[in-house]
Amino acid sequence: MIRKLNTVAMTAAALGSSIAVLATTDAFACTRVFWNTNALAKVSGRTMDWPESTMPKLAVFPRGTARDGGKVGPDVTVKENAAKWTSKYGSIVTTIYGIGTVDGLNEHGLGAHLLYLNATDFGPRDAAKPAIHAGLWAQYALDNATTVAEALALLDKVQIVMAEAHGHKANVYFALEDATGDSAIIEYIEGKPVVHHGSEFRIMTNDPPFDQQLALLGKLDFSKPSSDMTLPGNVNPRDRFQRAAYYSAMLTEPKNERQAIAQILAIMRNVSVPFGAPYKGFGIYNTEYRTALNLTDKRYFFELTTSPNVVWADLAKFDLTEGAPAWEIDPDNIDLSGDISAKFQKLDKAPF
Repeated sequence: MIRKLNTVAMTAAALGSSIAVLATTDAFACTRVFWNTNALAKVSGRTMDWPESTMPKLAVFPRGTARDGGKVGPDVTVKENAAKWTSKYGSIVTTIYGIGTVDGLNEHGLGAHLLYLNATDFGPRDAAKPAIHAGLWAQYALDNATTVAEALALLDKVQIVMAEAHGHKANVYFALEDATGDSAIIEYIEGKPVVHHGSEFRIMTNDPPFDQQLALLGKLDFSKPSSDMTLPGNVNPRDRFQRAAYYSAMLTEPKNERQAIAQILAIMRNVSVPFGAPYKGFGIYNTEYRTALNLTDKRYFFELTTSPNVVWADLAKFDLTEGAPAWEIDPDNIDLSGDISAKFQKLDKAPF
């Protein structure tokens, strides 16, 4: 992979004094924030903003789950040298359209998120490399790696290829973080993978490519925050990135997990897209749900925007041994609240 290393520092101090400004290129809306500077737990949050239901399900996969990186549901999209593997590690994820994973963490505290990037270009197929369709990009990392560095080394050996579901192409890029505080953002630009690897890469939204976001750091000064400071309030990637950077720099040391998750979800709600808000060029893209990951304690929090309740599951409460069943739950249930680990249903087989 092509690696872009720390050309501009995105440390906590830098976030306090400067932010990345996104160009006006239209893109689907999503936001990811990684909070790796507190002593209690490494936590991350994301929003999923989409023009329709992605049919999200929460799923738990044990070790030993067989995967085929060339199949999107029943359809074969990679006819030559599709990657096939068996998971080494158990994971809890949010699935999308029943064909892949868009968000989740594994039993070693590796977190993964797919976000939209309009500039994504996976390039022509190189049949010499095993291929994985983009919908299983995150799951491949969760199945096989314990850290960001290990995931990057594994992803060097495969090729990510385009997938399509419900008329939407998977123009996505990939965020990884782990329980040590390490982070990486992977883009495919002009057919080449570009990796930004380092604990300072904590915030991402959508277009333009990340290099352009970094090049614009320092153009705004948030070094003296106050309640009278003007902040951008719209739903485009530029405004969401600015708000996420501004408020992330003000997070306070949590006393317990409850405070840590409350703080990261407060930021994710702040950068969410309200119902009916116009998104230029694409119509209405409400925030469908928000997630929060406790990478230290391996708990996964989920908030559907049409439900009044936050739910969570504790990965330690599931049997992840090889041969154990996969588990699933539909979060679109207003009666669900709090710890729902015991409410997952066994599956005859994993959905992918």
